Amino acid sequence: MPLTSPHRYIAVDGPIGAGKTTLVKLLAKDLGGRAVLEPVDRNPFLPEFYKDRARNAFKTQLFFLLNRYQQQVELKQHDLFHTITICDYTFAKDRIFAEVNLQADERSLYDTIFTLLDARLPKPDLLVYLQASPEVMLQRARKRALTYEKGLTIEYLEQLTNAYNSYFFKYNATPLLVVNSNDLDIVENRSDWENLRAAILAHRQGTAHYHLVSR
Repeated sequence: MPLTSPHRYIAVDGPIGAGKTTLVKLLAKDLGGRAVLEPVDRNPFLPEFYKDRARNAFKTQLFFLLNRYQQQVELKQHDLFHTITICDYTFAKDRIFAEVNLQADERSLYDTIFTLLDARLPKPDLLVYLQASPEVMLQRARKRALTYEKGLTIEYLEQLTNAYNSYFFKYNATPLLVVNSNDLDIVENRSDWENLRAAILAHRQGTAHYHLVSR
């Protein structure tokens, strides 16, 4: 029997390799909810982006922005608040990546489009921000061995980590749970999963931080 959740819409965010998709799938299973996964592999510009970020960033970012917007609109149209929904990204993710990857003139145009679209979308009841060190994230990315991530570097992950931390340090739009996932093993260690799940379901307002309790 699914667990009871006070949240109807949970969003999970974090840099590449932080563990978002794994957490979303486990939450959806235990809560009897719907897992919404970002269709990253649909972006035709992503392989070229990792080869030459400066040259391919704008078209890559714009594709992600419009694709994520369309997916969020579809969520809103399909009774978002009548089914528990757990999403492995937030729409704000686009702006974080744009801050890292776009030139000033590109970012100005991008921000105009982002602001127009963002105002039309629902906000989550709870946002879970997964943190991890760049070294851990790179290790996880290499383990899953996705073709388009072969160009990932530790330097790029460090930039993303700094951008994410800066954004969420000032975040107050919804309840926020910041989770350090470096040493968490929610797949193989049952207690890790149950403790994290309990923290997610218990968090109702403001910002809180979750760290693994020593085993």
